Amino acid sequence: MITLTSRAAAQVRQMQTDVGDPAKKLRVFVESGGCSGFQYGMSFDLPKADDQEFLSEGVPVLLDPASLVYLSGSQVDFDDGLQGKGFEIKNPNAQSTCGCGKSFS
Repeated sequence: MITLTSRAAAQVRQMQTDVGDPAKKLRVFVESGGCSGFQYGMSFDLPKADDQEFLSEGVPVLLDPASLVYLSGSQVDFDDGLQGKGFEIKNPNAQSTCGCGKSFS
């Protein structure tokens, strides 16, 4: 399972209106790359047959089986402060993270 903070959920709802397709849901995923071996990604996508779907703060979140292994128990936050960080994933499964906050191992 993955959760969104209230700030992240509000930002996702705002962004989803720009997508223009209400059938598309937030997908959070892990892919090879980044400076630590894996990197996080987020997009709006249609559900696939093997996806797990979770509801957090009223926002549906899609995870493919491979990403679920790495992201289980994670929390997505959104920071729009002076640093302008954007979305941040707090992953209890990451052994190490990169300074950019988007890469982990």
